[in-house]
Amino acid sequence: MAPALRPYQQEAVEAVFREWGSGHRRTLLVQATGTGKTVCFAEVVRRVAERGGRSLVLAHRGELLEQAADKIGRMTGLSCSVERAEETSVGTWDRVTVGSVQTLMREDRLSRLAPDRFQCVVVDEAHHAVSESYRRVLDHFSGADVLGVTATADRADRRDLGEVFDSIAYEYGLVQAVRDGWLCPIEAQTLPLSVDISGVSTQAGDYAAGQLGDALDPYLDAIADQMAGVCRERRTVAFLPLVRTAKAFAERLRARGLTACEVDGQSEDRDEVLADFQAGRYQVMCNSMLLTEGWDCPAVDCVVVLRPTKSRALYCQMVGRGTRLSPETGKEGLLLLDFLWMTGRHELCRPASLVAKTPEVEARMTEITQEADGPVDIMGEEEQAAEDVQAAREEALAAELERQRHKKARLVDPLVFEMSIADHDLADYEPSFAWEREDATEGQSRALEKWGVNPEGMCRGKASLMLDRLAMRRDAGMATPKQVRMLERKGFRHPGEWTFDQARSMMARLAQNRWVVPAGIDPATYVPGNSASSRAKRAELAAGAGRGAQSAGFGDPAATSGSIGYQPEQAQTLKAGSNKATTGCVISLQSDGSSSNGAQARLGLERGRKRLHGQHQGQAERLHCGKPARRGQA
Repeated sequence: MAPALRPYQQEAVEAVFREWGSGHRRTLLVQATGTGKTVCFAEVVRRVAERGGRSLVLAHRGELLEQAADKIGRMTGLSCSVERAEETSVGTWDRVTVGSVQTLMREDRLSRLAPDRFQCVVVDEAHHAVSESYRRVLDHFSGADVLGVTATADRADRRDLGEVFDSIAYEYGLVQAVRDGWLCPIEAQTLPLSVDISGVSTQAGDYAAGQLGDALDPYLDAIADQMAGVCRERRTVAFLPLVRTAKAFAERLRARGLTACEVDGQSEDRDEVLADFQAGRYQVMCNSMLLTEGWDCPAVDCVVVLRPTKSRALYCQMVGRGTRLSPETGKEGLLLLDFLWMTGRHELCRPASLVAKTPEVEARMTEITQEADGPVDIMGEEEQAAEDVQAAREEALAAELERQRHKKARLVDPLVFEMSIADHDLADYEPSFAWEREDATEGQSRALEKWGVNPEGMCRGKASLMLDRLAMRRDAGMATPKQVRMLERKGFRHPGEWTFDQARSMMARLAQNRWVVPAGIDPATYVPGNSASSRAKRAELAAGAGRGAQSAGFGDPAATSGSIGYQPEQAQTLKAGSNKATTGCVISLQSDGSSSNGAQARLGLERGRKRLHGQHQGQAERLHCGKPARRGQA
């Protein structure tokens, strides 16, 4: 039986099979917590079974294996064999096996399973996949197609998931899920309490849990006082670094009149306590990182992170315990409580880390939250912070342009150009794969110079994205880099947003006036004609940037015409699909985030690059010289 999928889940499953079909045998599916990752991979293994293949679902915790087997059984009718401890799939006919990585990593266990036994391997919570245990299992079944599923594609210890996976097939992040109504709105509130953790050292890329527990002890009473005034009418989950810290904090909350419990891996009554919390018999549940994975309680409407972390993956997992919808309990949204953490030189994930695309926006969002008197909607806060950061960037750019106007330059500075055309994908671009970090190729450099853009210091991935944008602008009839450079030298603001004809017309007037701005025109305030055709061209470009195909395009600009450009007949498709999940495109928010959100070691596509279909796909891949193309919906 085929499960009923939400639209984005259907798109995700289709994207996975497209990636496998295009040769990317190890691909990632990135979906925010609460958006149904298990539903998606259940449909994937169903289709594999339908074609006569077998699938292995790998996880590192028993709860995840049990949930996967239960979900697959209920949605598809497929029974699952088990590879864990004394249980084995050998001798069974089941098309799906759920396996513990701790069991399967052992050589004696792997030797019982033929390397071609499985045609598909699913890695649940794939941010763990860079560990030696997972890689040993994946290498044994080297002929299988691999799907990794995770809520975020970065790791605190900076180990790049690109070591294991070839691409991201599809990404559906927190921001898009909230906007589409599949997850609840999130408000953040900073409580006026300074907590000093600047003396805590890092271990494996994150704060050492033992030292965090010691650092928090002096603040537990003050934190409990703050929570007593906020959490009394809420269902709250508090994450703490140690079991002893969680127990001590639960006692302090009870002393202030809150019904609080503590649960950990050694709790003999764990199932009973979790059930009581689900039933509303407790207001607050304290845990030491037990509930980050494999536990759902949609009624949770307040999350308190007292386990500071540098890992966005871990932070998203903790916050994700409260993002599910629960209209039957009267839940209207999630309140995320934060504190005035004093971290010294260390980085720290904050509520802003969930949605901010850049570190600058994240820092500004944190300032706004701390200055507010109460809860702040993080989606609206992100928009305000992005505007503030953009204004600061434009001010800095104006100062830089003022200095550059006195210089004669044959080529446009790429930083100046991307700011002029207001392309945040280019401005915020960070390479992910090793090939993207290489210097731009000779072909790319020659093509960029023909366009009038200075390629000096540009990496291969950035050059590819720049050429893609230039081709889109050409096809949409927008101003060329050379026109932009000349008009900016004359003091015009944002000529990158002008059409080609508008720029040509103004340059003709300048030439007739001996390259002096005509009387009656103030370049600082001048806006070219806002005709219907002009608006249409700008809309066409925006749609192309948001949903257009990624291409390297490092040949002659004229030679690439018609092979990678935005086609007029695609307009309705692009517009109709513009509300789907995208990553950081000109007209959409990133999921990830991205964030990204300033994601420091994030695997995946730079925001805004999409998959080509039909003949465009083959042409684009040839332009990329066989390197991994960025694909899928973001």
